[in-house]
Amino acid sequence: MILHTPRFTLSAFQAADWPFFLRLRQNSSIMRYMAEVAHESHIRTLFEDRLQDNNAFIIRDEQGNAVGDIGLRQSVHNAQEADIGYAVAPESQGRGIACEALDAVCKYAFHQRGISALNAWVLAENRGSVRVLEKSGFQRVQVLEKAFVLKGKCFDDWVYRREKA
Repeated sequence: MILHTPRFTLSAFQAADWPFFLRLRQNSSIMRYMAEVAHESHIRTLFEDRLQDNNAFIIRDEQGNAVGDIGLRQSVHNAQEADIGYAVAPESQGRGIACEALDAVCKYAFHQRGISALNAWVLAENRGSVRVLEKSGFQRVQVLEKAFVLKGKCFDDWVYRREKA
């Protein structure tokens, strides 16, 4: 599956994307809101999963360079719902990439995958991602106080939701 936006192409993960994925998942500025930086073998397992996942995409610019990734995971309890997540390389942030990619994946989920609602979890401190979600039509539906532990510190986790219009 390939999705197109006005400026980007979202395509399936390829083996050649490994160095980019590793660099992204080892970058402390990216991971500070997601999880501890994992050992390379764990990151490799995540990458191998994405190679097989039809709902995981690398975001590429007009020159074909990887600038981020995005994907959705359908709920095992309710096939009409999915969780969505994304990451954009630090040098590419602030250019609207996440908003554009998120819009494309929402349309894909709603119109091609039969999804009726998308959920996203974001740490309250991650103001950039909060802006992306809100600009993309997601609404905060729940605050989970001190629910996420990262490096021994507790953070509020905000739950966002967007339903098919």
